[in-house]
Amino acid sequence: MKVSGFASLCRVVSAAMFGLVVISTGTLTSAIAAAPAAPEVTRGPSGLQLPRFVSLKSGRVNSRIGPGVNYAVGWMYMKSGLPMEIIQEYDNWRRVRDSDGVEGWINQSLLSGRRTGIVAPWQKGKQTQISLMAEPGSGAGVAAILEPGVIGTIKTCNGEWCEMTFDGHTGWVSQSLVWGAYPGETVKD
Repeated sequence: MKVSGFASLCRVVSAAMFGLVVISTGTLTSAIAAAPAAPEVTRGPSGLQLPRFVSLKSGRVNSRIGPGVNYAVGWMYMKSGLPMEIIQEYDNWRRVRDSDGVEGWINQSLLSGRRTGIVAPWQKGKQTQISLMAEPGSGAGVAAILEPGVIGTIKTCNGEWCEMTFDGHTGWVSQSLVWGAYPGETVKD
């Protein structure tokens, strides 16, 4: 069977492209395998780490759909001390995410570096209770019983346990149950 010059050229180009894809895929696989498990620390224009947790200063804070007062208010928060995660910065505006995953822009003057946390917000509405331990560790005595969704002030976290205060009761909560501290993060007051 005779093959035309054009068909031959197409086969050569196809084979070359297939080889390029195979080589690229192999290189990509090697690059993915060599990637570190933990992401590098990113810094925003402010010089501070992104993402990071903060809390609301005021009991009435507008979350806007864009970074500026000319943008519409998408949500109004009515709870001082509510933890928020800053995920982006633009000028004096911070793009934040709440524990429900809702995102919006808040002026930095309405945010505080004071660390607060919500205990197991994903368990809200379910018949479950979380123990506030007297010491860090599951074998310690129980200082209080907490309901999912309760907000407390983070005093310190050691990467596994967070010492928190809830309405005058201080104790330790497993860090995996706190929205307001990253897994393995250490926090010092």
